Amino acid sequence: MAEKKVTWLELFYDLIFVAAVATTTHVLLQVEAKHIPIEYLFKYVLMFIPVWWSWVGQTLFINRFGQDILNQRIHMIVQMVFVLIMTSSLSANFDLYYYAFLIGYIGLRSLTAIQYLVVRKKETGDRRLVAHYLGTRFWIGVLISASSIFFDSWFRYILLYIGIFVDILVPIFGRKYLIKMPTNMAHLLERFASLTLILFGELIVSTLSVLQPHRGDWNSILFSVTSFILILSMWWQYFDNVEKKVNKSIGTVGHAIIYGHLFILMSLSMIAASIKLIFLNDISYFFGLTYIYGSAFLYFIATTLTFHQYRYEQHKYKKYHFFLLSGLLASLVVFSLIVTVPNLVLVGELALFFMIYAKVTTT
Repeated sequence: MAEKKVTWLELFYDLIFVAAVATTTHVLLQVEAKHIPIEYLFKYVLMFIPVWWSWVGQTLFINRFGQDILNQRIHMIVQMVFVLIMTSSLSANFDLYYYAFLIGYIGLRSLTAIQYLVVRKKETGDRRLVAHYLGTRFWIGVLISASSIFFDSWFRYILLYIGIFVDILVPIFGRKYLIKMPTNMAHLLERFASLTLILFGELIVSTLSVLQPHRGDWNSILFSVTSFILILSMWWQYFDNVEKKVNKSIGTVGHAIIYGHLFILMSLSMIAASIKLIFLNDISYFFGLTYIYGSAFLYFIATTLTFHQYRYEQHKYKKYHFFLLSGLLASLVVFSLIVTVPNLVLVGELALFFMIYAKVTTT
């Protein structure tokens, strides 16, 4: 498979989307009565999915048909404007900014669909078939979501998300077409890894912005260091696997990579939020324990399943690896339920788990 390099414009595009993700994560900091209401967790998921899918849509176009030419640069720059419009609407009071969000999302997805129709005219054979399928089918979801503008009640949200989920399912239903023009796995991994890396950076920055230690406050200093060890262990595990254990020459549609990263990226944001809230003692012990371990478990499952089928045969996980790590995580949860541990120890337990996870899966 021909080498495909990530362009500087793609990396700049990532930065715009990370700003949207960071804005979405603020919803996870809405605390009432020492816990996050289920309403805000639900809103977070509903806001995160269209942001993630908008980024994925353009990334997959570039992966198959992208060229560093003026036409495509203009499309991406205009898309960034729609990302900014959508980002400005991401709030816990979502109702007030619904139309701005809709304009941003519809603009993004419409431009991606148009790009497929533009390149279809220049392509032949299987490449033309793939461009035609995606360029025409994506309009189904776009039109369903756009029709929500005619309603004022809760029904508009139903239409909006039916359209989004139809859009997300288009590549899955079209696998028989897409397999004729597989993704460039090396480029796909590099794109998702670059976005994940920026989110790791945001995790560190956002964590340290709250955990700035006061002079002589050793608890804050130790909490900062322990949190950094946790993040570093997660980084080590993720990027060692991507760089050394995954077969980048596989010809595949890459659905596990694409959809698995929804949960990887969501769990990173959730872990960042839980660390902040635990340090500030804004949430109850039981909710904090459930929140941070639930987020860690989601990350563990997502990274395990996302990369498993693409790993070199000699590097694939064994069943006992999964049960060993799951058992360790469950044991730490049970221990922390029986014994009320300080917040520093709670984060230290997760740091220990991810150090072991990195050791087991990268050697």
